[in-house]
Amino acid sequence: MQAHSFSNNETSLEVARKKRKLKESLVAYSFIAPNFIGFAVFTLVPIIFAIVLSFFDWDGSNPMEFIGFDNFVRMWNDPRVHTAFWNTIIYALGTVPLTIVTSLGLAVLLNRNIKGRNFFRTISFFPYVASLVAVAAVWNMIFSPVNGPINQILNYLGVVNPPRWAADRDWAMVTVIFFSVWKQMGYYMVIFLAGLQGISSEMYEAAELDGASKWQQFLNVTLPQLKPVIFFVLMILTINSFKVYDIIYMITQGGPGTSTLVLVYEIYNTAFRNWNLGYSSAISMLLFVVVLIVTVIQFRGEKNFANE
Repeated sequence: MQAHSFSNNETSLEVARKKRKLKESLVAYSFIAPNFIGFAVFTLVPIIFAIVLSFFDWDGSNPMEFIGFDNFVRMWNDPRVHTAFWNTIIYALGTVPLTIVTSLGLAVLLNRNIKGRNFFRTISFFPYVASLVAVAAVWNMIFSPVNGPINQILNYLGVVNPPRWAADRDWAMVTVIFFSVWKQMGYYMVIFLAGLQGISSEMYEAAELDGASKWQQFLNVTLPQLKPVIFFVLMILTINSFKVYDIIYMITQGGPGTSTLVLVYEIYNTAFRNWNLGYSSAISMLLFVVVLIVTVIQFRGEKNFANE
């Protein structure tokens, strides 16, 4: 009789425990559900649809027509896609290292106890939060090949034929890269500042007692401690560089010619100007694969970088 009662109590406790776990799980899922639903509706479903659409010919109004790998064959032989791909690579190779160097340099400088430090931090961060339309318009005025102050200064310094900047095929990408670095460096400066302020001052004091110069302290103390931050900035910057669109649209609109045409801008033109949604989805798959490969390489490189 006692054994039977003990068994019933044990069963009741097990049922209560399962109900409690179920309740806890439902509470946890209720917190996750809004974010997951938003991700599924606005990200996951469009991605799956884009993958499927890349095998179809569709203009958005007429019935979809399955064409297999024709979009990918066309993309392989399309010189505009080739140009956009290499321009994207050039833009990323120019923007990423320059932004890291300038933002890290600003962070190191403005991490010191100098007069007006907060003011200069605010000024450096302002281009990032300012309206892209406004700063792009000002930038185009400053770098105007005719009346821009930059070329007027160059003329005053004796430069006979200064660059035409965004109006020149050879200088347009350089102009876009400079603008991107100037626009974004304040944001990444803040990230580096957070990393610098997490480094113990005792490490610098110990290095100074050992006779290390400021440059040696930077190489042997600051950089090793900032490895996780540098990797984070490198990864985010690289991904953002491959999906750049707004800056290209505001500064050059892919011109002159195709000198600043990048993959996302070509996807936009193909999808919403030419209304070839299937082909634009195929180009999107190219961009997805490129970003995936670069991300995998970065993660593998980060492991080796962290173990050094």
